[in-house]
Amino acid sequence: MNFEPTEEQQQIAQTIRDFGKKAILPHVMEWDESQEFPVSLFKELGKLGLMGVLVPEQYGGSGLGYLEYVTVVSEIARFCGAIGLSVAAHNSLCTGHILQFGNEEQKQRWLPKLASAEWIGAWGLTEPNTGSDAMNMKCVARKDGDDWIIDGAKCWITHGKSCDVAVVIARTGDVRDSHGMTAFVVEKGTPGFSGGKKENKLGMRASETAEMIFTNCRIPAANVLGEVGDGFIQSMKVLDGGRISIAALSLGIAKGARDAAIKYSKERYQFDQPISSFQGVSFKLADMATEIEAAELLTLQAADMKNRKVKMTQQAAMAKYYASEVAVKVANDAVQIFGGYGYTKDFPVEKFYRDAKLCTIGEGTSEIQKIVIAREALR
Repeated sequence: MNFEPTEEQQQIAQTIRDFGKKAILPHVMEWDESQEFPVSLFKELGKLGLMGVLVPEQYGGSGLGYLEYVTVVSEIARFCGAIGLSVAAHNSLCTGHILQFGNEEQKQRWLPKLASAEWIGAWGLTEPNTGSDAMNMKCVARKDGDDWIIDGAKCWITHGKSCDVAVVIARTGDVRDSHGMTAFVVEKGTPGFSGGKKENKLGMRASETAEMIFTNCRIPAANVLGEVGDGFIQSMKVLDGGRISIAALSLGIAKGARDAAIKYSKERYQFDQPISSFQGVSFKLADMATEIEAAELLTLQAADMKNRKVKMTQQAAMAKYYASEVAVKVANDAVQIFGGYGYTKDFPVEKFYRDAKLCTIGEGTSEIQKIVIAREALR
């Protein structure tokens, strides 16, 4: 397999670098400190075609594949992990679920607004008592004539308060029945649908994470995605693609931390020589280079398999697991190379360090990835 960047991927990367230097980099710490979710920035990203990367052109998207998508998420994350996370969640979860399982009428209705970022999307699976145990969900939907009524809450939802539309998984059958959950599309302004508590987080602070609350929320049957009872099965397939997103996000954070560490190690002098000349530092940089390369190859392999529509559950889990752990390690070593300066907010590695940890938790913890990888290996 040849994973050398195509001309199109190189153009995408350069576009993001130019945009990021002007529109993201100057505001990174401002957004982080205030926990501002910069909606206007995402409107600009929408104009660049970066909020509907995988959406076909007929629905207003860019019509690109997963290799280009990895480029988009990773390049944005080199500037700011939080912005990369929100781009990933919007593209792969909400938009991706509708793209993969919506009927033609639903795609025409919602995808153009999502692809342009006229609407910001959210995706609701997790609940307070059901982190990795999704089949034990308490949020329920019951049939009432031609409608469905949703009651319950979702938590840890990216864009849970600010979203214009959300894909929500609710239980419509028995607890722990994999065919007992259904996916619904809920639009902002629907009576009974509201945002709840916004989380005060360690990192990824410019990416909004909040509750979604449903109280006697009436949804027309036309808003059901796919068949009633298929919501959990759909979600597992959506998460396969979502794991590529987090792998790409991890890759970008790791590259950003590495770049900062290399630059600093060449500029910082101790004992009359740059610290990059010391083995203790250069060996850390060697480990970073090797592990980032391995993470990138795993991520691109999973993306290529997704493009070819072959089963890639194990490969996506491997990419997500390895890349996220590498991001944490690289960011940690970058802080160490910076020394005391790395522990301050005046230098970028402090934020990469905080942002990286989320990648080992979101869209399936590292432990869940190991379960998935082992299960596939033992088949």
